[in-house]
Amino acid sequence: MFPKNTWYVGATPSELDGKPLGRKICGESIVFFRGPDNKVAAVEDFCPHRGAPLSLGKVENGKLVCGYHGLEMGCDGKTVAMPCQRVGGFPAVRTYPVVERYGFIWVWPGDAQEADPSKIHHLAWADDPEWAYSGGLYHVKCDYRLMIDNLMDLTHETYLHPNSIGQKEIDESPPKTRMDGDCAITERYMEGIMAPPFWRAGLRGNNLADDVPVDRWQICRFYPPSHVLIDVGVAHAGKGGFNADPKVKASSTVIDFITPETESSTWYFWGMARNFNAQDQALSEQIRTSLSKVFSEDLQMLEMQQQNLERNAGRKLLSLNIDGGGVQARRIIDRLLVAEKSAT
Repeated sequence: MFPKNTWYVGATPSELDGKPLGRKICGESIVFFRGPDNKVAAVEDFCPHRGAPLSLGKVENGKLVCGYHGLEMGCDGKTVAMPCQRVGGFPAVRTYPVVERYGFIWVWPGDAQEADPSKIHHLAWADDPEWAYSGGLYHVKCDYRLMIDNLMDLTHETYLHPNSIGQKEIDESPPKTRMDGDCAITERYMEGIMAPPFWRAGLRGNNLADDVPVDRWQICRFYPPSHVLIDVGVAHAGKGGFNADPKVKASSTVIDFITPETESSTWYFWGMARNFNAQDQALSEQIRTSLSKVFSEDLQMLEMQQQNLERNAGRKLLSLNIDGGGVQARRIIDRLLVAEKSAT
């Protein structure tokens, strides 16, 4: 139910601070660690001696040391040493292509021979000093496709986030969905409205008046295998909306890297990249805290939705025009799955 011959965000660099990190991705048990050159490595989380999880060990001199009997593993999955033992004949464990780029650690859980770093989604803002990023990670007990549905249909903001980003004008502005190659795009524009609390704070963060009418936009873009990037923001009304001069708007890109763990659990790397007052660390923390509260409101709904669907397996659900983005995203995923199956 998830493509494997593709790049997923597997971790953030801070999670590998001097220690190994075990994480299941697309059903694969993987341990990440830094080798002798500080380069990230990813190997199967399985000690060939007695099957212990290597992630419960430690990293010493760039080698992964099993926490059970001291077996030392190299970045190539081969056993390097073990106390008082000859290890030359030990079988190697599986390794996974891994790349550290844009402030994330990307992993390819499928056929290693197919891995091409040039296929990692380009994040222009990550290398631009005019932009700032802050975010976090949630473990969500739901099918990763439910998270994609949630992010490609922001109608729920009115009901699930009424005190932060929700407002009735969202309901009154029907979204439009279109395709651009393998990118599904859902857009909604609202003109001459008052900004909700989150965006009033955003306007103040850019030293703009927050008590005047604004034009607001939500442009959700799904990129395979499971990335959703959302251009959001407000501009003082009549100044050009999404295309307004940065001096009269507060705009950002919501970053959503959705990495399947199992068929019913997901690693959700979330954040926001902004191009105003990028050096203001206090503002970055304020935005991160506010976003964390917003996204945490989704978690209970998604996890209980998953439980409800499991209890009602096979029950037909309704699809409305507001679901267009999620429907197109699932079609892209299905095409990837068919292509992978036919290639094997």
